[in-house]
Amino acid sequence: MNMIRLDNIEKTYGKTRALDKLCLEVEEGELFAFLGPNGAGKTTTIRILNGLSFLDSGEAFINGVNILKEPLKAKRLCGMVAQHTNLDGELTVWENLDIHGRLFGLSKKEREKSSREFLDYVEMTDRIDSFAKTLSGGLKRRLMIARALIHRPKLLFLDEPTVGLDAAIRRRIWSLIKKINRTGVTIFLTTHYIEEAEFLADRVAFIHEGKLRETGTPAAIMAKLGSWAVDTYGNGDMKTDFFGDRESAGSFIQSANGSGTLRRVNLEDAFLNLTGKRVA
Repeated sequence: MNMIRLDNIEKTYGKTRALDKLCLEVEEGELFAFLGPNGAGKTTTIRILNGLSFLDSGEAFINGVNILKEPLKAKRLCGMVAQHTNLDGELTVWENLDIHGRLFGLSKKEREKSSREFLDYVEMTDRIDSFAKTLSGGLKRRLMIARALIHRPKLLFLDEPTVGLDAAIRRRIWSLIKKINRTGVTIFLTTHYIEEAEFLADRVAFIHEGKLRETGTPAAIMAKLGSWAVDTYGNGDMKTDFFGDRESAGSFIQSANGSGTLRRVNLEDAFLNLTGKRVA
């Protein structure tokens, strides 16, 4: 069964068409990255899937549940880690988890069991009595992930989960995301860090101007361009050429009097080639 299925979703805000007959499928257990520049339709898609915004036409399903006909049932299947920190800073780590469990109707026994389990899972048992406002950025993000998991969702939304974190903390969050996915939880990830999607995702989708432009594994999408890229500069502009092997790329640099920069093809190359815009 698909964990997410969108059939011809349309959404407009005034004269702006945010989603234009969007069709998308995410498989159960998949770690799926949804990529696009600002204004592409990513946030609108997530808001619709979480029941925070209504679609104009089309149908949307989570684990076979129609989100318009059974919104509460669909929401119970989902956990959400928002881009911006939305913890209650005046409450402790434990209290933030407890309130979330209450909102999902968990009994006291269930809340205590899940809270202890997921605090251990994100390695925060030593901060159980700390006020959320005193936590570092990385710890706040880990607490938000624990909170999103406390009701044991089948689907976890991660909206820019490492934004604003330094490289070392980002890598630690990446490991946690992989760990969660290995338990069978489907993950729907949005990010502006292209290397994050390239490293984490089983499959990616590119959205631009409300339309799906490309889906596939990162390796397959990049392979359409080649394996190697050469960036050359002139007249204030950068031009990128792609090659299937390093030897061909090296020959091109020699013909350009050695002025090019050789590197591996990345996902942003693929997106830029499709849309003329960068993801970030």
